[in-house]
Amino acid sequence: MTENSQAQPAANPELPTQYAPAEVEGKLYERWVERGYFEADEKSGKPPYTIVIPPPNVTGSLHLGHAFEHTIIDALTRRKRMQGYETLWQPGMDHAGIATQNVVERELAKEGKSRHDLGREAFVERVWQWKEESGGQISGQMRRLGDGVAWSRERFTMDDGLSAAVQTIFKRLFDDGLIYRAERIINWCPRCLTAISDIEVEYQDDDGELVSIKYGDGDETLVVATTRAETMLGDTAVAVHPDDERYAHLVGKRIKLPLTDRTIPVVADTHVDPEFGTGAVKVTPAHDPNDFEIGRRHDLPNITVMDERAVITVPGPFQGLDRFEARSTIVAALRADGRIVAEKRPYVHSVGHCSRCKTTVEPRLSLQWWVKVAPLAKEAGDAVRDGRVTIHPKEMEPRYFGWVDNLNDWCISRQLWWGHRIPVWHGPDGETVCVGPNEEPPTGAGWHQDTDVLDTWFSSGLWPFSTLGWPEQTPSLEKFYPNSVLVTGYDILFFWVARMMMFGLYAMDGTPPFHTIALHGMVRDQFGKKMSKSYGNAVNPLDWMDTYGSDAVRFTLARGANPGVDVPIGEDWVQGSRNFANKIWNATRFAMMNGATVEGPLPDASQMSATDRWILSRLNETVAQVDALYEDYQFAKLSDALFHFAWDEVFDWYVELSKTTFFAGGEQAKVSGRVLGEVLDVTLRLLHPIVPFVTETLWTTLTGKESVVVADWPADSGFRDQAAEREIEHLQQVVTEVRRFRADQGLQSGQKVPGRLDLSATPLAAHEAAIRQVLRLQAAGEDFHATATLPVAGAKVELDLSGTIDVPAERKRLTKDRDAAEKEKQQAVAKLGNEAFLAKAPDNVVDKIRGRLSKAEADIERITAQLAALPES
Repeated sequence: MTENSQAQPAANPELPTQYAPAEVEGKLYERWVERGYFEADEKSGKPPYTIVIPPPNVTGSLHLGHAFEHTIIDALTRRKRMQGYETLWQPGMDHAGIATQNVVERELAKEGKSRHDLGREAFVERVWQWKEESGGQISGQMRRLGDGVAWSRERFTMDDGLSAAVQTIFKRLFDDGLIYRAERIINWCPRCLTAISDIEVEYQDDDGELVSIKYGDGDETLVVATTRAETMLGDTAVAVHPDDERYAHLVGKRIKLPLTDRTIPVVADTHVDPEFGTGAVKVTPAHDPNDFEIGRRHDLPNITVMDERAVITVPGPFQGLDRFEARSTIVAALRADGRIVAEKRPYVHSVGHCSRCKTTVEPRLSLQWWVKVAPLAKEAGDAVRDGRVTIHPKEMEPRYFGWVDNLNDWCISRQLWWGHRIPVWHGPDGETVCVGPNEEPPTGAGWHQDTDVLDTWFSSGLWPFSTLGWPEQTPSLEKFYPNSVLVTGYDILFFWVARMMMFGLYAMDGTPPFHTIALHGMVRDQFGKKMSKSYGNAVNPLDWMDTYGSDAVRFTLARGANPGVDVPIGEDWVQGSRNFANKIWNATRFAMMNGATVEGPLPDASQMSATDRWILSRLNETVAQVDALYEDYQFAKLSDALFHFAWDEVFDWYVELSKTTFFAGGEQAKVSGRVLGEVLDVTLRLLHPIVPFVTETLWTTLTGKESVVVADWPADSGFRDQAAEREIEHLQQVVTEVRRFRADQGLQSGQKVPGRLDLSATPLAAHEAAIRQVLRLQAAGEDFHATATLPVAGAKVELDLSGTIDVPAERKRLTKDRDAAEKEKQQAVAKLGNEAFLAKAPDNVVDKIRGRLSKAEADIERITAQLAALPES
């Protein structure tokens, strides 16, 4: 289990009395980077282990969600590096089209300018300038957290290599007929002035109004309901169900459209639900996706009634009004005309908003570029179904299939200036030419490049292989593709994961981009509420790192990381993790000052005490447990296992039980010192992937070796000693019961009292000195008077508490507590004996009362024993 290295342990290891994270973390990280520990060598013969960073936006800064995700990835890669893998954690950033353009446009607005004042080329140059000066601050913050990424390989979704990859795959898809241009209904943001995809629309319940409007006159009347009255100006039909007898006489006829001089047909379409509302719906093909499909089936005209800023363009009294102004004005006009049959206000309904700027999205007919996703999505679904890709946890598979099996064609064009410009040239006579890398675009009069740019997710969908040099067949691509695992939040399962699956399978001849998709939840506050600046509960993780250290933040996040489950986190939990780091520091320092060493081989088990054999047995069990949990991505459980092993078993039990041995000196102290050194060595290596800084400092001091970053990952040696484990468990039972009695008597944990031990009926005779040490029991002198006798697990412990407690006051307090427990018992027994109550009460209520009864009975038994143990007053 000892890590192989020729370095020698420090002769006189010394550590400061207190751990100061701020003084060591930055220096350690820069040392790791300088020594190249995080770099990846495609020429090595080691097996590869690859993870790509979910590329943060160039506009972003480190938030708790990033810190959470990065902690998981860093722990995985650090462990695999220690296991002998050639690890690549690929870093980089996303150009974040809309978000970045918005940032720079706001900067320009401060100067009284718009992007149109600069022109396209100058504006794009301005964005690049902003990116170099202000973008990417998250990189420095990642260093603060301890991210072990291969910095020399950092990529950006707009760099030359990735731009070539984007152009290459666009042309391949175009040539294969999987990219096309067509008029379709898209989600349009009137603020960002661009199309956005379905997955970039956030839905929330808004207060609106539902108005029922009478179309037509006399016997040829229909009533339709709408929340968007302004769109009626673009109605080109009213639709009813073909089997709805109420309207059968109107199908095929034309009726008057209110407030206009137009008539529109009544059409029969199976899309209409006759049971919903009046069974008649207005059809606005240019402003609703369902209506667009109805329009295509019935060859209806498409009338666009708003411009790109959602201002009404239809000639007449409403022209020039914003859509919301138009809505109220049109309703008022309809009311004045006697066309309003009913109004419901407020009417709460789900409304789509732009995920970037929160503006209400407007469905709009627009000429855009699309990816035909059906064949690509089928491959993405099949790769999971046939086992080439594993989704973890498996419970997330239905969400994945629910998405990829029902994908609509993907609108990939954006009306922006910042981004990958669509590599298509349009000719003077309607020609279209797609240009690949190293190909010359057509020139001459009338030829121009398409003005749109690609959706940001188009380029980030290539991330697992474009970052490795694709479309060139590079050594890195050969070594590190496919990725071993993708670690990402379930919230972008649809945004990003599905895109990478489709593109990876398409570009890499059916080889998926990763073997495993490990999905995690969202970080929330301690009450389970989403973190948001608007809620006032957002946390800057750098503030916590400054106060408590990066290890404390990382350990807190890891302890909450159950696969696919949201992570609540509060500052007091970070404080607890800081205390754990301090515990590791103080206990290791104490151990090293008292003989803990890694010099020489481990002594034979026959030379060890039962305590030594117990801790080595527990150590190996912990190694095996942690390994199994890592393979199952159970970070919360493995962190908890490490916490309890280190704090409880190593520091609180083994170190305490071994103090008498160390203080006595001699050969047994040397044996235990070597055992303790082994335990610390392995424990620090186990902890390192999650808490890298404190473990690096302690491990290098303990062993004198180069760095725990490149140490061997511990292996389970197979050593188990069940007899020693049972023996120490017996000892723990004795100690725990006596400690509980001491606490019940109000004794301080460090307060010494005279005591007499009778261990003759137990296998613990050899442990008497250790038991006395941990229980703070003094020897029983001539004036010893046993005021309390405790029969515990076969042992008998007598204590002389005279002079240490106020017996009358203690008896009074315990009697009061027993009376309260008796009353609780009587009440529970009465309820459980009431047949009428049992017949009506829910099962959970009955179970709760049974629990109260059980607790009351246990309290009565415990308090009675305490009273009996009190000395006579």
